This record gives sequence, C-alpha cells and structure tokens, in this order.
Amino acid sequence: MLQFLVRRLIVALLVTATVMTLAFMLTRLSGDLAISIAGPSATKADIDAIRLAYGLDRPVIVQFFDWVGRAMTGDLGDSYFFKTRVAHLIGERMPTTLTLGLTGLVIALMVSLPLGILAAVRENTSFDRAVQVIALLGQAMPSFWLGLILMIVFGLQLGWLPISGADSWQNFIMPGIVLAFSAIPALTRLTRAGMIQAMGSDYIRTARAKGLSRTSILLKHALRNAAIPVVAIAAVQLGFMLGGSIVIEQVFALHGVGFLAWESIQKNDFPVVQSVVLVLAVIYVALTMLADMMNAVLDPRLRGG
Repeated sequence: MLQFLVRRLIVALLVTATVMTLAFMLTRLSGDLAISIAGPSATKADIDAIRLAYGLDRPVIVQFFDWVGRAMTGDLGDSYFFKTRVAHLIGERMPTTLTLGLTGLVIALMVSLPLGILAAVRENTSFDRAVQVIALLGQAMPSFWLGLILMIVFGLQLGWLPISGADSWQNFIMPGIVLAFSAIPALTRLTRAGMIQAMGSDYIRTARAKGLSRTSILLKHALRNAAIPVVAIAAVQLGFMLGGSIVIEQVFALHGVGFLAWESIQKNDFPVVQSVVLVLAVIYVALTMLADMMNAVLDPRLRGG
C-alpha cells in the first residue's frame, strides 16, 4: 500500500509541476504584461515604471522560480486589479465554487446510480435503451443553453427558484442541475456496465444459490464492485465541475473562483489567473489521488498496479 501511495504522489507532483509551468508560460505568451497592465494610453515611462514595480524587468526564468518558491509557501502574490492578496481573493470565492461543485456531484450521483442500476437489471429492454438515449442527450447538451432554459422556466415563468446570486441553498439548485448534466452520462454508463459485469460473476450466482434477496444481491454485493470505476470518475467529474464552473457562474451570477478567473482574464490580472489555474489543478490532483486510494481499499488488486 505504501508503494502504491508513493507512486501516486510522484505522479501528482509531476502533474502539479507541469500545470505550474504551463500556467506561468501561457500568461507570458499572451504579450508584454507591463503593457497590458498599463493600458493602451500609457507612455513608455509608465510601462517601464510598471515593469520595474512588478519585477517584470527580470528574466522570465527568474520570475518563474520566484513565483514557484512563493507559491510553495502559500504566497500567490498580489492582484494587479483588485489590489489585494491573491490567496485572500481565492479563499473568499472558493466556498461558492465548492458548494456549486458538490451540489452538482450529489445531484449527478442521485440520478445516475439508480438509472445505471435499473438499466443493468433491465438490460436490452426499452427502459435500458431510453436511459442510454437520455445519457447521450445529456452529454451533447450545451451547459449554458440548459442553464438559460432552467432560468426561464423555473426562475421567470414559475418563480420557484432564484435565477442569480448565492444568498441561500436554493440559488445552487439550478446551476447544480446544469453541472450534473455533464456528469450524469459517464456515471450512468459506468454504473450500468459495472452492474452488468458484476451480475454475471460467480459470487453473484453463489449469493443467489444461498437464497439471498434480490435487493441484497444488488446493493450489498454487485454494487460494491460496480462502484469501483464510479468512485474514480466521480472524483474526476468533481474536478471538472470545479474547473469548468466558469460558464455556469457567469450565467447564474455566482461570484466563485470561476467568475474570478473570468474577471481576471478581462482585466489582464495574470497573477490571479495563473494562481486560479494552479489551485484548481491541485484540487483536481488531490481528488484523483483520493479516488485512487478509495479504489485501492475497495479492490486490493489495484495496489499492485
């Protein structure tokens, strides 16, 4: 188990280092940061003063290692536009994004697990085919379009839910549903495939021979093994939700980390942009490691892989 964790940790560190490098370099490839900060009407003297004030006159490699060194201690620098610490900005917005992502994941699991189990039990029936069609439509549906439809129907016409803001838990229902739609297809298909494979296993036939109830066989025996790939993809989907919430946060006016990233891109606030990318990448890597460890507990055979 220790070797398994060490291997996963090495991979996680390599992924994080790669993300840090890409996040830093891509902001530099967009142009001269001093000119972007100063604006189109700035003079050469203004640009030179900004370049000196923000340390942009130093070699790029020096700037990179300086940022990496400070980031490893939790110092993400200062925002050019908001005039405050980047870590404070992200910490202030993160609860909204985490709440949105967890809401979407819970909704996705509540829908996809029962659908996947029922589709597996009724394999090759009209219900099974209908579930697969619904999963396909959910995967192809643009998230911003679904968000607007929900706002019009449930927010404006019926008045059941608020269409913007983050004042209460009700504000997260519609954006959570939109995020869930992107995860439901993969989770449903994996649950269905895992249940079909598990139901054809020898231990299930043994359980039936012992006279166990169908519910007990499905939930206590088959679902345990079918849940292994679902656990991994659920963690991955949560990472996608956190990283891809920028569109949903704009549509529903949720001022989370995704909305902060969009604002920072608009304002050329590159310290915030690269820090948001780094933080979300670290969360994604941590979730992936957690999924690997949970899978290793559920299936000891994976520890040798």
